[in-house]
Amino acid sequence: MAMIKTFVAAALLAVSLTPTPQPVPGACATSTAPPPQSAPPTSVNTLRQAYYCVLDNYYSGPALDSRTLLRNAMSAYTQELMRRGADRDDLQLPALTGNRDTDWAAFAEALGAGDPAALRAAITGMVAGLQDNHANWVEPRPEESEPTGIGIAGVSAAYGSRLDPAARPPLFITQVLPGSPAAKADVRPGDILVKANGVPAFIGDTVNQSLVDAFGAPGPARLTLKRPTTGRTRTVEIKPAPVTRQPPAVTSKTLPGGAIYVKLPGFFQGAADQVIAKLQGKPEAVVLDLRGNGGGSPREVTRLLGAFAHGKVTSYFCPFEGDCVPNRTDDSVPLVGARLVVLTDRGCASACDDFSAAVKGNGIGALVGTRTAGAVSGPGDGYLLDDGSVLILPKVRHLGPARETIDTVGVPVDHHAPMTALDLATGRDPGVAKALDLLRGEN
Repeated sequence: MAMIKTFVAAALLAVSLTPTPQPVPGACATSTAPPPQSAPPTSVNTLRQAYYCVLDNYYSGPALDSRTLLRNAMSAYTQELMRRGADRDDLQLPALTGNRDTDWAAFAEALGAGDPAALRAAITGMVAGLQDNHANWVEPRPEESEPTGIGIAGVSAAYGSRLDPAARPPLFITQVLPGSPAAKADVRPGDILVKANGVPAFIGDTVNQSLVDAFGAPGPARLTLKRPTTGRTRTVEIKPAPVTRQPPAVTSKTLPGGAIYVKLPGFFQGAADQVIAKLQGKPEAVVLDLRGNGGGSPREVTRLLGAFAHGKVTSYFCPFEGDCVPNRTDDSVPLVGARLVVLTDRGCASACDDFSAAVKGNGIGALVGTRTAGAVSGPGDGYLLDDGSVLILPKVRHLGPARETIDTVGVPVDHHAPMTALDLATGRDPGVAKALDLLRGEN
């Protein structure tokens, strides 16, 4: 099941007990090209690089306590050893002082040669401990000649690598890739997912995060589904097979009354110009659908906003110390001159959060649907480690146009119009219906 990359909540700011250190030579290098196809295995030196890379390059690196990073790393390292029945009776966290260099030396001595799988877990745990949805560690993976899967490309509670903790029952399929194994098994958008490989979607009214691991298990996926149009429940077993995912593209259509509906799946390179090209006829109204838009480039955000407003501050990028830098609409883009309604949901994340906050904060248009994801801590840079993996770390923090925090909070809509399983199964769209009401002057 396709999920957006990791979005966790909030940022960890700890107090450093040592003076600001100088960067360690060779800690990590800015990644400007794809990782090498062949690289040595993850080693203690890889973990060392990641440790210093966080301290030297992360937004709040100067305030991070090195002890917190190393505690998180050791916790994840030992848990991975225990999971495999390979725990060591001589392994424990050494006494740490808060001095990043002496703490690392003691930590590395405790690890010894290191276990590659546990070291990978340690890096993952250290980065996850930052509690930052734009901090991530991407392991090197061999190139696949053809990706495989079952073809379910979206579910209603998708929220990064997790499921939205605010999701309410039921959980339903939102996208099935044409020609995929799931499509051939007659899985349709709107089908309610009751269980996956025996794991229930909800425990009471709380979404079950174990469902993510159930979908990631090797072998066939055994899904229990309920069709909302008939109430029929069935169980299907779907074997993974090669699937084809088309590159993201902007689509459009004309709605009753003449408004142009534009679906924008992501703020990928060139996305703004694709949307603008759809609006060359100078429509009186635009319904821009950003539901499920996982984000992308801040540059595409300011360019697309420039088609609807000029002279506006869209957001701020703030360093750990010093003044915040305002981002502004791209006023080189000709104004469309159309009324704007934007459709959002909890899948609208990162750059989509950014765009939605700018629309609401500047009064550019109305937001319809549900609150956005609130996964917009700040844009990240990639840093290459010696095993070919890439560490992604934000260097600045994002704030909305009124300097408000959007990260972990999201952008509230002006008009609540959630999509239900039955809506999706029957082709109804409450978001579009509400947008048309607004454009007709109905509340």
